[in-house]
Amino acid sequence: MLQERCVAIQDRGANAFCLYMMTSAQLAIESGQGPYLVLPKIEGHFEARVWNDIFIGTQADLGIPFGTIRATALIETITAAFEMDEILYELRDHSAGLSAGRCDYIFSAIKRFRLLGEQYLLPDRAQVTTTVPFMRTYSQLLVQTCHLRGAHAIGGMSASLPSGIDSIASMGVLQSVQQDALREAYDGFDGSWVTHMDIVPTVREAFDTRLGSSPHQLDAPLPGIQPQAADLLDLTSATGAVTLDGLRSNVRLTIHYLEAWLRGSGAVVMDNQAQDTATAEISRTQLWQWIGTSARCAEGPVVTRDLVLEVLNSELQEIRTQEGEVSYSQGRYAEATDILGEIVLRPEFVEFLTIPAYARLSE
Repeated sequence: MLQERCVAIQDRGANAFCLYMMTSAQLAIESGQGPYLVLPKIEGHFEARVWNDIFIGTQADLGIPFGTIRATALIETITAAFEMDEILYELRDHSAGLSAGRCDYIFSAIKRFRLLGEQYLLPDRAQVTTTVPFMRTYSQLLVQTCHLRGAHAIGGMSASLPSGIDSIASMGVLQSVQQDALREAYDGFDGSWVTHMDIVPTVREAFDTRLGSSPHQLDAPLPGIQPQAADLLDLTSATGAVTLDGLRSNVRLTIHYLEAWLRGSGAVVMDNQAQDTATAEISRTQLWQWIGTSARCAEGPVVTRDLVLEVLNSELQEIRTQEGEVSYSQGRYAEATDILGEIVLRPEFVEFLTIPAYARLSE
C-alpha cells in the first residue's frame, strides 16, 4: 500500500518520505524516538492538509500508532506567514510546531513581489537581517501563534560556521551566533537550529540564560504584539542600498553555489558562512529584480543586463585566478556562470534556479 501511495503522489519529497518510513520508521520508534520530520516550502494550509492525510495513511499502512509521526512545518514563504494558525490546525495530530526559515522567507518575499515596483525592492542581501522590521514582525508572529496554540516555536538557523574553535575568526563567529540566539530566546522561541556541532554549546548557553531549567517557553506570557498584514508586507522597512559590492557578492556566491551543486554538494562555505540554495536563490532573484527595475547602485551605475554580464565575466576570471588552473579545470565554474547568466538575463522569471541546472546533470 505505501509503495502504491508513493507512486500515486509522484513527488520527490513525498517519495523520499515514503522510502524513509518504509526503511527507518520502526527503527526510530524502537530507539525511543520516532519518525520526526521537517516540512519545507509550505505555501499554505492546503499543503499541510495533504501531508496530514499522507501521515494518517502511512501510519495505517505500516501499523504504527496514530500520531507517531511528528512534523515541524517550516514557515519560509510569505504566503504561509498569513496561514500559521491554519497550518497548525491541519497538522494538529502530527505537529511538532513551527520553525522560522529566514533566508527562504526573504527569497519568497522578493519572488512574490518582484513585479510590483520599487516599494518591494530590497537592498543588498547582507543588509536584510532578522532585525529589520518586516522580518521581526514575522518572527514575533510565529512565536505568538505557536504559543497561543500550545505548539513549539523554533528559531531560524544561523549560517555562521567556525573555521577553527580556537581561531580569532571563530571567536567573532561565535559571538555573532550567541547574539542571534539570545535575541531568539528573549523573543520567546523554544529552541533553534544549528549548522555545526561546534556552535551547539553557544546556542544552548544563550537559551539556558533565558529559559533556565525550563525546556520551553510555552507557559511564558505572550508578548501581546498585534502585527498587522501591512507590517509583514512592508519591505521598505529594510533600509539600505543596492551597491556594486552587493551585486558582485550575489554573483560570486551563486557561481560558487551552483558549481558545488553541479558536483553534488548542497552547500558551500564562504567567509565562515554556510551558503545553501536559499542564499543562492536570494542572490539570483535580486539580480533579476534589480535588472528589471533598473535599480541604481549607491555608487551611481544603474543595474543593467550589460553591467551584470560584465560582473559575471569578471567574477569568473577572479575565481579562476584564486583557484589556480588545476583546481579551476577540475571544477564546473564556467557551467555555473552560464546557468546564472541564463537565469538572470532572461526576461522571464525562473521559479527555482535548480530547474535549468538539472539539465546540466544529464549532459
